Amino acid sequence: MDSEPTGRAVEAATVANLRDLGGILLPGAGEGRSVRPGALLRSADLAHHDPQTDPVLTERGVQVVFDLRTTGEREAAPDVLPPGARPFVGDVLGTRPGAAPARLARYLEDPVLAEQELGGGRAERLFEDAYRRMVLSPGARSAYAALVQTAADDGTHPLLFHCTAGKDRTGWGAALLLLLLGAGQDAVRSEYLAVNDAVRARYEPHVRRFVERGGDPEIAAVLTEVRPAYLDAALDALTERWGDIERYAREALRVEAALDRLRAELTV
Repeated sequence: MDSEPTGRAVEAATVANLRDLGGILLPGAGEGRSVRPGALLRSADLAHHDPQTDPVLTERGVQVVFDLRTTGEREAAPDVLPPGARPFVGDVLGTRPGAAPARLARYLEDPVLAEQELGGGRAERLFEDAYRRMVLSPGARSAYAALVQTAADDGTHPLLFHCTAGKDRTGWGAALLLLLLGAGQDAVRSEYLAVNDAVRARYEPHVRRFVERGGDPEIAAVLTEVRPAYLDAALDALTERWGDIERYAREALRVEAALDRLRAELTV
């Protein structure tokens, strides 16, 4: 279900899939608590951002842009930052820059390659595996630990975090932050799935060309959607290895000391 649940889409002409996590209820943080509006933003990359014609990030006063992409992605499509914003990098895929989330555009450009590597039902399994690695791999854990610590620091808000499409690496980053702040799994899942319409709209011309050139529509759908099974793969990996989000924060991310600051800064 792709309805607009918690959190909200932010209108922007040159920043795709921009969302404010503010207002999401946090039952684990106490009755009536929610994410502070305007403090946490998520989006696709800022390669096409034009602060002059589209000042939404400037008007919101974004202080930090946290980039979850690989080196290759950042070099191919460098961010255009809003004035005064500081860049931070946390490369989630690290030693696996060829993982499916980083190759979305490449696959949509080459139906033959997409069929060779993703056909026969492999696409969804590869994304599920990528999500497990986002939880389990040391490099990904280091990147997400840096995101949590940055979000907990005074003077970093509004903080915008993103990958390329703003759906997979960013989706798990949003889920992680929300769980640490005290959101319930239903709210986390609703926010995770709410990006689908924006991602499909951004990639619609690419998908149309892909299909016209003989590409499998199901492969295109897997590449340009988030699905419950992907988030489940990440949550299952976390639960199987660490049991719960608090132990994951303490033992896997080693951010226990930042959690009180995170909750104080980002909840109302």
